[in-house]
Amino acid sequence: MRNHILACCLLLLPLDATAQEKKNSFSAMEINHVRVTTPGLFSQRNEIELPLETILDSEYSFPLPGGKVISPYGRGRGRHSGIDIKTHAKDTIRSAFNGVVRMSKHYSAYGNVIVVRHSFGLETIYSHNSKNLVHSGDTVKAGQPIALLGRTGRATTEHLHFETRVNGQHFDPNFIFDMEKQTLHRQRISCLKTGNKIVVKPLPTIYPKPLEKKYPMELFKYPNVSLNLQSVSLKERIEL
Repeated sequence: MRNHILACCLLLLPLDATAQEKKNSFSAMEINHVRVTTPGLFSQRNEIELPLETILDSEYSFPLPGGKVISPYGRGRGRHSGIDIKTHAKDTIRSAFNGVVRMSKHYSAYGNVIVVRHSFGLETIYSHNSKNLVHSGDTVKAGQPIALLGRTGRATTEHLHFETRVNGQHFDPNFIFDMEKQTLHRQRISCLKTGNKIVVKPLPTIYPKPLEKKYPMELFKYPNVSLNLQSVSLKERIEL
């Protein structure tokens, strides 16, 4: 009888693994390229919002705690697509939010790169890693170690090149994090699709209380990030 139960448990393991693999599967384009569109993200409306003010302290992490910014966003003629953060070689790089690893491989000038897709429409990129600790399809938690600091790809010193993207387009990571305090900006970010471009900008802070108290966090899950709030009036938002 005991052997029969053990055999049944072993038979169930591949099924669970297969279900997880199917849930977190990505296309060949998504697995092999940094700049790709997120399927369905703007399928119903041309604007989504990133609800940073609803994220708990336990649900985010600065990607390289204790690091110093050595190159800001937008710098140089090539318009630097992210920020460079430095500590010391093989320091631990952490996932900024809960999410699923979309890409983990060596990729041209990025060197060893990881792309994490988050449930509210944001993607974060971590590159020049000496070693990637996660694989495409892996589920990760905020603060989880995902890579070790390095200088692979086109890099002159060990550092983390950190990007934030929506639908494949990069935007200023300073909208997400206070780089000096290494804390999350408690604000809502508008992402407006105009043609092939995404206009990203912070919205005025009008939420005195976390929205999830009236609207559960599930409402903000990708792909319908802000659709459930479009019918919520300004007065209702203020009164939450």
